[in-house]
Amino acid sequence: MTATTAENPKDPAAVSGGGHPQRWLILGVICLAQLTVLLDNTVLNVAIPSLTRELHASTADIQWMINAYALVQSGLLLTAGNAADRYGRKRMLLTGLALFGIGSLAAGLAQSSAQLIAARAGMGVGGALLMTTTLAVVVQIFDDAERVKAIAIWSTVSSLGFAAGPLLGGFMLDHFWWGAIFLINIPVALLGLTAVAVLVPESRHRQGDRPDLVGAVLSTIGMTALVYAIINGPEHGWLSGHVLVSASIGLLAMGVFAHWELRVPYPMLDLHFFRDQRFVGAVAGAILVAFGMTGSLFLLTQHLQFVLGYDPLDAGLRTAPLALTVVVLNLSGVGPRLLAKLGTPVTIALGMALVSGGLASIALLGSGGYAGMLLGLVVMGAGVSLSMPAMANAIMSAIPPEKAGVGAGINGTLAEFGNGLGVAVLGAVLNARFAALASVAAASLPAALAAADGPAERARIADAFAAGLETSQLVGAVAVLAGGLLAALLLRRAERGAPERGGLPEEGVPDGSVSERAASERAASDRG
Repeated sequence: MTATTAENPKDPAAVSGGGHPQRWLILGVICLAQLTVLLDNTVLNVAIPSLTRELHASTADIQWMINAYALVQSGLLLTAGNAADRYGRKRMLLTGLALFGIGSLAAGLAQSSAQLIAARAGMGVGGALLMTTTLAVVVQIFDDAERVKAIAIWSTVSSLGFAAGPLLGGFMLDHFWWGAIFLINIPVALLGLTAVAVLVPESRHRQGDRPDLVGAVLSTIGMTALVYAIINGPEHGWLSGHVLVSASIGLLAMGVFAHWELRVPYPMLDLHFFRDQRFVGAVAGAILVAFGMTGSLFLLTQHLQFVLGYDPLDAGLRTAPLALTVVVLNLSGVGPRLLAKLGTPVTIALGMALVSGGLASIALLGSGGYAGMLLGLVVMGAGVSLSMPAMANAIMSAIPPEKAGVGAGINGTLAEFGNGLGVAVLGAVLNARFAALASVAAASLPAALAAADGPAERARIADAFAAGLETSQLVGAVAVLAGGLLAALLLRRAERGAPERGGLPEEGVPDGSVSERAASERAASDRG
């Protein structure tokens, strides 16, 4: 019996014979909460030209508007998962929805790039609470037989966010000012608050870990500094003092974070999980799928608007096939059926190969018009529908059930870190290639076009930007394909190895490890 069940007899995890009797209705409620966060991840992309014009935002400003949210959320996801396990998952869901709604209001009323970046960072706090608790509740209320299908539906919401975000954003920008794209979050948050309060049962782990605030600060500093270096590399030079200092701070912070996590009694991220090759393989795949998909969407919306001349709503409509493909395939149950037939390694490898092929198709065929992009988007969608639920299930299966919040935090951290890294790295490749080909010092394509001397120069600058987009997409394709092969190899080796123990190793940890002693004490307490 888990500590969760012993602590709370009404916990959904305690219900046998298929899980909580209202599990599918509850899944719908928490997916609504999840959608609130995911809409904001993609709605900003179609507003990039508007923000560039009305707030005079540079490319780096735009990247920080996107990454400020992702980085804060990434830094807090693991701590939020610990808090949910200890203090209650329903309570954290409600808190996250409230904070996210307040942050959306502040973002919608922002008057400058700096204010919007700050508001986005504040929204990341609420988003961290939401992302961890939704998946943790799914794991708690569904048994093993239905969990893969439930996670596939949960993953489908991510794709709905990708589809609905650009469409809603384009519609709002056609009729209102750019701040309205954030204000649409508020009614969704209010509806989610009401539904969660009425339907979602409370569950928590009585001996839940204390929040690791030092770990949260260190990880946030480290990831922020590293991505800052990536964003500013093309502008200041990769070997400039400005970039090297930022990268050094990031690496140092992440090194101290790893040192701290190995010694603190209640770590935010128990690094012994990385001894499970199944866990490591799923981690690698999750980061790189998010890297390719989010980075590609960031580039694609600019291509559709800046190069092909579509307005925001048309651009949003033309990105929708990616998400709609995922929705159709996941709701039809194709992914779970293939996973049962092919196994986790082959399913993930196949899915990531399709994502890579879709990115390459967009890069090589997209310059000829939208038809090439459409093919790439559909192929990418098929790959995401196969790989993402399989990876989320692999990660959650490698972690003890009573640590569901921590497991969800790890899964969310990987996705958000991949999202931020994709925008930063592929955006940096775009900027570097564009600057080299166009031979201009402008901070964005509109600024370069405005300063151009005549139609011939404007055409040359637009061609340079299109070439930079193609290079960036190909870099993303190579990274995703490499990640798929690595993930499949590690997962296959894990399946052929010793029986999986799930969680911390039973042997092989050096004597005196504080983390293992704490884990043993918690296990003994659970058995008591």
